[in-house]
Amino acid sequence: MGSNPGAAFSARLLTWYDQYGRQDLPWRQTTDPYRVWLSEIMLQQTQVQTVIPYYLEFLVRFPSIEALAGASQDQVLACWSGLGYYARARNLHGAAAQIVAEHGGQFPRTFDQVLALRGIGRSTAGAILSICFGQPQPILDGNVKRVLARYYGVTGWPGSPAVARELWRHAESTTPAERSGDYTQAIMDFGATLCGRRNPDCDRCPVADSCRAYIGGQVDQLPEPRPKKVRRLRQVRWLLLRDESGAILLEQRPQKGIWGGLWSPPELESDRRLAGCSELQTLCHEFTHVTWVIKPLLVECQRASVAGLNPTDRLRRWVHPRGVGEIGLPAPVVRLLGELPARVLV
Repeated sequence: MGSNPGAAFSARLLTWYDQYGRQDLPWRQTTDPYRVWLSEIMLQQTQVQTVIPYYLEFLVRFPSIEALAGASQDQVLACWSGLGYYARARNLHGAAAQIVAEHGGQFPRTFDQVLALRGIGRSTAGAILSICFGQPQPILDGNVKRVLARYYGVTGWPGSPAVARELWRHAESTTPAERSGDYTQAIMDFGATLCGRRNPDCDRCPVADSCRAYIGGQVDQLPEPRPKKVRRLRQVRWLLLRDESGAILLEQRPQKGIWGGLWSPPELESDRRLAGCSELQTLCHEFTHVTWVIKPLLVECQRASVAGLNPTDRLRRWVHPRGVGEIGLPAPVVRLLGELPARVLV
């Protein structure tokens, strides 16, 4: 490999990328920092094919940083509904307001300024600055962690501080001074395709002859997984109040926590039955460390009769199931509203 293994590694990946990289992806057609930033946020913990339609629709709704900053949170979350990890959308919206207020609507170009934006960490800042402005900034997203852990034979879970520090050192040593933006795209593509988590295609790998995991027969063992945690179960009871017009009462969830800022039915504090209610099919929704078992109760009512029901400090609104496109809804709520039985007259 020569005297500089990092340089040889990046050179081979760039050669591979020029021939096999996914250069037809919509965010690869631009160096506009707004569009690259949006793609980087959407791609966090989300597959490319899932992101593409959301990315294109988001740019139609919010074509610029100024347009995004000027939108309401409900409008932004409505466009994000179904993509998951909604803190990303809230942070994106907040960062757009920061850029308008602090940088005149122009995306900043220094690492410290980008890192100061809401929801942007070291790796995302490096990706934007390398792709858009050619700055040789390293990145370390999930795909890159896997590639570098295998190539350098790094043991331990990449989420632990000591292992992360070692991987960052390797990320810095492999980031070239020239074509840093292409290299950023190359190593992300390489990790997402050839060096995937399952069934990596080592026979076609351009660096297999110097990959420690491949040489040592540890490809399936590296990177080491996160220590397992037992997923908790939480029982949740949702009260679906349906008025005479067929509208459902929803309330906005707290900004912090699960589904922050989105709209869902009120939760019942107890497991008691309500007079005149219909029990709907139970829903299950899995989060990283907890599974929600959601038991919906449907109650037909007159809107005026529930004005003072369980008052809270949350915003509430009546929404018709066919007209929910302007607010952010969690996926189980979208499913639930779409499957509601026909209204029973009272």
